[in-house]
Amino acid sequence: MTIQELFNDDDGAFMGTPKSKFFDIIFHANRNLVEEELEKLIERMCALEIIAEESTENLEQKLQETLFSKSEEIENRKIDTFINSMGNILTQNE
Repeated sequence: MTIQELFNDDDGAFMGTPKSKFFDIIFHANRNLVEEELEKLIERMCALEIIAEESTENLEQKLQETLFSKSEEIENRKIDTFINSMGNILTQNE
């Protein structure tokens, strides 16, 4: 069973998509834990932007090209990020 199948299983605890479950969790978990996890994600994104800017002159063009040409890989990574973030929040929320 794939991760996507697990979240789409009507009998499972993870009904819905990883994205929908992520938002369910961030709206219902301890606010401080959610803020910490979101801040980590933003910090990571900012660090990656700095790295990209230092190695690429046309960052915005490269970003758009990558979003288009690697859309499936990006979607898979988004799902992984939603799942990892949910796990981080839920682990600390107990």
